[in-house]
Amino acid sequence: MAFRTIFIESPCRCSYQSGYMVVRKEDETAKVHLSEISSIILQTMQVNLSAYLLAELAKNKISLVISDDKCNPIGQYLPLYGAHNCSKRVVEQMAWGEPIKKRVWQRVVKDKIAQQARFLEERDYIKEARAAYMAGKEVRSGDTTNREAHVARLYFAGLFGNAFNRDLDCPTNAALNYGYAVLLSMVNREIVSRGFLTQYGICHRNEYNQFNLACDLMEPFRPAVDRLVVDSLTVEFDGEMRRLMGDLANKGVYYRGGSYHLGSVVSLYVQDCLNALNKKIAVDDIERFELL
Repeated sequence: MAFRTIFIESPCRCSYQSGYMVVRKEDETAKVHLSEISSIILQTMQVNLSAYLLAELAKNKISLVISDDKCNPIGQYLPLYGAHNCSKRVVEQMAWGEPIKKRVWQRVVKDKIAQQARFLEERDYIKEARAAYMAGKEVRSGDTTNREAHVARLYFAGLFGNAFNRDLDCPTNAALNYGYAVLLSMVNREIVSRGFLTQYGICHRNEYNQFNLACDLMEPFRPAVDRLVVDSLTVEFDGEMRRLMGDLANKGVYYRGGSYHLGSVVSLYVQDCLNALNKKIAVDDIERFELL
């Protein structure tokens, strides 16, 4: 599976030719075979894309992320039909009952808290890590006691200070938001490629959110973005940091006894969760992982 992310940061024309995306600038031309690409991120609004290329991107299930004038992801182009049996998948999705949705959400929250606790422990925030581990054991079906929000408060305070909150206009939040948008696009791609709707979630149910299910299933992988911000963000959120975020899919993850790319594990985790929701596997059989 390809996990190459293509960044386009300067004015150009993009077209399709014999299996390749062709990028033409004033002084040079580059070609990349579509089989090597998992996603394309446009970091400039001065790009012309051919309809032929867009059609081939959809056929190959390649995510195209469009950024606004501030270089922040604002939209995503995905295939209209990600699988040959989309109608069947949607019927299955509409039949998910509340008990199984609550149990899968419980598992997702536990997995997220486990990653947060490990990261806190690695960085010697021992008090916060212990509290997170304890909260992880207390997560009930559907997370009715909202352990996720409780851990989020102590987690961000530990990493970024007590004065930090997610509503601040600052480079840290700019970097986090950018990384989460890239992660969301990865999960959207996996959901759509399997014929399911991103709009119909298991916990997120906002009528104005087109990506409720992706917002659900991305949660355990958010700490991968947090790690990049803690380790690499300097004074400003700049182009180099955006490129690091864009390469998120190639970060390492410990999974099934070996080292995998994050993009591979996201794909497998999403499939496990969908299988559990469809009662093809037990919730406890969703594979665990550790972010590196």
